Amino acid sequence: MALRTTQDRVRHAVLFELIGLAIMIPVGAYLFQLPVGHMGVLGVVGATIATAWNFVFNLGFDHAMLRWLGHTRKTLRMRVGHALLFEGGLLVMLLPIVAWYLGIGLMQALLMDLAMVLFYLFYAFSFNWAYDRVFPVPPMAKPAV
Repeated sequence: MALRTTQDRVRHAVLFELIGLAIMIPVGAYLFQLPVGHMGVLGVVGATIATAWNFVFNLGFDHAMLRWLGHTRKTLRMRVGHALLFEGGLLVMLLPIVAWYLGIGLMQALLMDLAMVLFYLFYAFSFNWAYDRVFPVPPMAKPAV
């Protein structure tokens, strides 16, 4: 089995963040009773960090799978672990930014971040499953004889 190309990884990351922002900004502004502009700033900053993290994390995860398992096919259990590890890393990166930007304590920012993580856990699982079905990894070409 082959790895995804850089172009495919860029398409994956950009689509993931654009669709996620289109959902998260208006819903988050409503749920957290924040101006859409504040939620938009947090969304764009978070998406920028998440896009870079998405690229690095998925590349590393696929390389680890290829090395340890010999393939990059993800079972349901692997997808759950993948989503949890990704969101946990992102939470650590975004927590201080949310607290600082909104001028709130770390505990309040943590609760807000956890709500967003819950959304993105389900969203990431669903998006990645759909993405793999719409854009499957092409099999490796057999060498010419």
